[in-house]
Amino acid sequence: MAEARTFTEQDPIRVFLLDDHEVVRRGITDLLDAESDISVVGDADSVEHALVRGPALRPHVAVLDVRLPDGDGITVCRELRSQMPELACLMLTSFDDDDALLDAIMAGASGYVLKQIKGSDLVSAVRTVASGQSMLDPATTARLMRSLRADPAEASAVAPELASLSPRERDILALIGDGLTNREIGKKLYLSEKTVKNHISRLLAKLGVQRRVQAAVLASHLDQPDPGNRTTG
Repeated sequence: MAEARTFTEQDPIRVFLLDDHEVVRRGITDLLDAESDISVVGDADSVEHALVRGPALRPHVAVLDVRLPDGDGITVCRELRSQMPELACLMLTSFDDDDALLDAIMAGASGYVLKQIKGSDLVSAVRTVASGQSMLDPATTARLMRSLRADPAEASAVAPELASLSPRERDILALIGDGLTNREIGKKLYLSEKTVKNHISRLLAKLGVQRRVQAAVLASHLDQPDPGNRTTG
């Protein structure tokens, strides 16, 4: 539906930048501002700052650090895109982390690049996502998305395991399915992040899975009530 946009010096790509290191923000700003069709319209050094400043600046692209002292860029991606659905988010991280990549895909990110990327490649990535294309490596994305497609037979085999979860673990599993981070789950349920981590370790063991991404797939089965138990209203 949305057609590829063309940006010019008169109508540049508006970029918002989130990173907790000032030297990284300055370096990326200098790099991008040197391009005639790109303009860095603002930056932030924390999740809180980004959620306040980002929407006000109406950027086309947000370059977001994945790991931050007060949270993560994936949460910021989800929140900003809920207010600005057309926003393209490019996740920037020092870690090659499958869980973070899949979380980024689920949050609607358009790209995911490592901080070791060459400057010219980062400029190219910003232009790519601004034009509406994805910067996610197709092979990696396909591999990760396969892990999301639970075989229905497999899922029903695990369904009895869901019954073994405590009410608290079921609440946490549902929130994992909604894509919330440990920190967000803790805030919602008034638990410390460490307590959430402990609950998640236990529920993964009970479900017989190793990754929260697999748990997120199983969480969808929590929403399917037992037909004999249905209530109207």
